[in-house]
Amino acid sequence: MSDESAALLAVADAAIDLVVPRLRSLLADMDLGAETKSSQTDLVTEFDTWSEATLVDAITQVRPGDGFIGEEGASIVGTSDVCWLIDPIDGTTNFVYDLPGCSVSVAARVGADVTVGVVHDLVRDERFRATLGGGATRDGEPIRVSPKADLATALVATGFSYDADRRRAQAMALVDILPRVRDIRRSGGAAIDLCALACGRVDAYYERGLSPWDSAAGALIAGEAGAVIADRSGDGGALVGASPAIADEFFSLIDAAGGHLA
Repeated sequence: MSDESAALLAVADAAIDLVVPRLRSLLADMDLGAETKSSQTDLVTEFDTWSEATLVDAITQVRPGDGFIGEEGASIVGTSDVCWLIDPIDGTTNFVYDLPGCSVSVAARVGADVTVGVVHDLVRDERFRATLGGGATRDGEPIRVSPKADLATALVATGFSYDADRRRAQAMALVDILPRVRDIRRSGGAAIDLCALACGRVDAYYERGLSPWDSAAGALIAGEAGAVIADRSGDGGALVGASPAIADEFFSLIDAAGGHLA
């Protein structure tokens, strides 16, 4: 791990430490005042905005020249070559309903490369970390993808759009995908799904309609844990990932079913 990556990782950890205790204390609160965003199924709470503001402020105090892109509107052009990609609560619907699959996700992009990623699972209280070329860990212990070599027995994670028409297309893609794998899991957040791939809780993952803050940290963690990750959209919005032994076959299945386009 380079000195720069180590420094950025420490900054991300310290910032996340400021928001996790309060967010975890709210998991059982069913009256969070959720509102809708892009559609009637896309939820946001005041704690999404609070978490993002807290993360941005904490990082800015240490690194005032860095830029930011956040799900809840943070958009700061920095003077350094570092840009932070922040999802203050990935899986807000799960957060509101007190379900697993919600997390805080923070990544640092240096130039064109995401070099640091940290995801904190709010329900399991686990922290996933990775640095580019430095491997991936869960609570400080190294993690690796599963050794799965048979696609027919692979457990696959995915997510669905908030747009009704895209949801319909994604459901149609499942008609071709589901019979070819062990089963499908939809946990709620892309960051958690990618971390699940990283530690072998699932064997493969695909999702369309992602924003940079959704996948930056998780994709780095999964890749550093040995997953094969591919971008089918060219802009990071459609990711597929899998254990190496099934990657080619899985990617072909997703492409044939239109899962990367739905």
